[in-house]
Amino acid sequence: MPTGSAPGSGDAARVGRRPVRAGSALGRVVRAGVGRRRVQTVVMVLTTMLAVAASVLALGLLVASQAPFDHAFARQRGAHLTAQFDGAKVTPARLTATAHLSGVTAAAGPFPVRSLRPRIQGAEAAMLPTDRLPPMTIVGRADPGGPVDRVDVTAGRWVSGPGEIVLSDDGPRSGVGDRLDFPDLPGDPTLTVVGLARSVGASAEAWVSPARLTAPNAPGTGAAYQMLYRFTDSATDAQITADRATVAAAVPPGSMTGAASYLKVKLAASRESATFVPFVAAFGVLGLCMSILIIGTVVSGTVGAATRRIGVLKSLGFTPAQVVRAYVAQALLPATAGSVLGVVLGGLLSVPVLAQAESAYGTGALTVAPWIDVAVPVAALIAVAATALVPALRAGRLRTVEAIAVGRTPRAGRGRTVQHLLGRLPLPRPVSLGLAMPFARPARSATMVVAVAFGTIGVTFGIGLALSLNAIEDGLDRRAPGAVEVHAFGPPARGMPQPQKPADPDAIAARISAQPGTRRFFRTGQVQVGVAGLAGATTVITYTGDSSWGSYQMVAGSWFSGPGQAVVPSGFLRATGTRLGGTVTLTANGRTAPVRIVGEALDLRDEGMVILTDAASIAGLDAAALPESVTFAVDLRPGVGAHAYLDSLNAALRPLGVTARPNSGEVSGTVVAMDTLAATLALMLVAVAGLGVLNTVVLDTRERVHDLCVLKALGMSPRQTISMVLTSVAGIGLVAGVLGVPLGVVLHDQVLPVMGRAAGTRFPPADIAVYGAPVLIPLVLGGLVIATAGAFVPAGWAARTRTATALRTE
Repeated sequence: MPTGSAPGSGDAARVGRRPVRAGSALGRVVRAGVGRRRVQTVVMVLTTMLAVAASVLALGLLVASQAPFDHAFARQRGAHLTAQFDGAKVTPARLTATAHLSGVTAAAGPFPVRSLRPRIQGAEAAMLPTDRLPPMTIVGRADPGGPVDRVDVTAGRWVSGPGEIVLSDDGPRSGVGDRLDFPDLPGDPTLTVVGLARSVGASAEAWVSPARLTAPNAPGTGAAYQMLYRFTDSATDAQITADRATVAAAVPPGSMTGAASYLKVKLAASRESATFVPFVAAFGVLGLCMSILIIGTVVSGTVGAATRRIGVLKSLGFTPAQVVRAYVAQALLPATAGSVLGVVLGGLLSVPVLAQAESAYGTGALTVAPWIDVAVPVAALIAVAATALVPALRAGRLRTVEAIAVGRTPRAGRGRTVQHLLGRLPLPRPVSLGLAMPFARPARSATMVVAVAFGTIGVTFGIGLALSLNAIEDGLDRRAPGAVEVHAFGPPARGMPQPQKPADPDAIAARISAQPGTRRFFRTGQVQVGVAGLAGATTVITYTGDSSWGSYQMVAGSWFSGPGQAVVPSGFLRATGTRLGGTVTLTANGRTAPVRIVGEALDLRDEGMVILTDAASIAGLDAAALPESVTFAVDLRPGVGAHAYLDSLNAALRPLGVTARPNSGEVSGTVVAMDTLAATLALMLVAVAGLGVLNTVVLDTRERVHDLCVLKALGMSPRQTISMVLTSVAGIGLVAGVLGVPLGVVLHDQVLPVMGRAAGTRFPPADIAVYGAPVLIPLVLGGLVIATAGAFVPAGWAARTRTATALRTE
């Protein structure tokens, strides 16, 4: 009688049975094993699905965060140079011919272009003191495609007639269906917003039908055209400058009225993505590590729990190799189903998540790379097979009688000492038994601790990130303090003509001061001056009046308290190599004015290259503030209504031709995107961790069904059974919380400064130190919540198990 040479094959001979032929019998064993343990099969499908979905999402974000502008620019064939021409000096045919210049690889246009200020209708108009929007660059374009600058439509559709308009999705606060009036176009037309779109090179703020802009122009205006170019050499400013000169030389002198390089847009987009990448990478690594860990735990536990059945199969004549193949296949079947579902779920989740990332990056549509949808499930199945192979080989080498015994009885000594010690404490018996259960299988319990700790790390990091980002946004909002603001050269009141010159700031100040309800106010203006040691001009924001109540959020130092002192952002300190207490010299009109740096402020404008100081600090430079920059920040007395104050103040300002407006802070799209991503990824980690706990408790409960039923036969009630099972994971959850929360805090404290450096600033220490006791205590208990939530369902199953039935089947 053949017995085979593999270890354990003699068992078949001793029980008088031949080894089972591979094929149909092996298939029946696999199918029966999958169907017999339905709960574990469902858990494995769900666990693999969430793990694969989390991995697809995490890896997709990681890949999308690597040079997103470059990828979007290549996909949309963005314009290296966006040029504007005077239609009175050059013909469209002459512009079309520039597409064949040396070095030009592709061109689009000429498109008619106008700069217009539409009026917005509907609910948004009520939010504005005037219904005129800021000037918008509007291009007449029939098709969003083409050889250059393929515009992505992010909502609605493209224009199909002269009565429609598509807006840039990062432009004015308008949506599909809104209506805009254009009083500067012939006939004062009203256009309906039919879509939102995004140009990777920011070539326009709105698009209309070409016929709308090629109609007879309003008196005093001339036609203008836009051309979009791609060049062979365009990697540096010098190359773009040379390309621009080539185009300018091919058209009549003075006909090129402006040209914008894509490199400036790329710099801004790269700064946004660089800010995004550190926290995406942190979540991505957490998600990938947890997915591998949970898959390994679930598969190993499932195969290991079947040791007794493996012994039965060997007694029926299955060889060790057949047993190993059967149980690896039993793990792969539900894992394959879970992987397919995980790819689908990851793709669905990636749509809103990547949409948020697009908004933050300021690029075109982001998608999950196709290779990720293939690589992640393949890697997951390899991990499942490798993980299942280890316990299957171990069980396959066991002798038949030993396998049956090991699978049926608990291993001697495991947890007994702890159980005896806890039994002496004044605790309810179900509680002491539950606390001792994790020590019976220390390796499995340790894995569960790590899984829940990963979930706790993700939640801790995500909550801290949201708290820090919102605090940073609040700090940036302090750049525009007060409830009301007035611009000396702002939009006119409704029904009044556009002023030809700014109003007298002193006259505005007098009316604000005389207005009942005014508590305090100050004036700001921007002056372009030189700074010794720096090339080019630097913006100085001057303050007139007491600005201490409207100071920026400080990273270090203090707000200036008088002339001769200045506050600067982190970018200025880094660019000039100065420190707090140092002095910089401002120059203009052949005069100099030294100022001492007393504070470092949170400010990201102009890459941090601004100086904030009292207006008296530069009085000797004989440099006036730019008229369009003069702004008043007004704080109201307590109890004064903003609407009533605005109506009264606007009546006083009407003769000056300016309008006061409410000062409402705007929510940063980047902060919203980061908060959304953090919440989504943290919830994914928690869900995967909870499923890991669920699977482990199901395995433990099934393995201890004999012991549980004996306890129930001795008088343990269903409520006590649930209490025992939940207590068995409560300690694990608390330990995981104690371990995971500090690690989440450390991760947060390491990632936030990296994000700040990527954004070109330092974050205030107060915005990083956001973990107080009211936050930490619930987070530590969060591990307990994750663990007990995952154990609740199997605890109920254990409580409902009929004692007699379970003992008979065992």
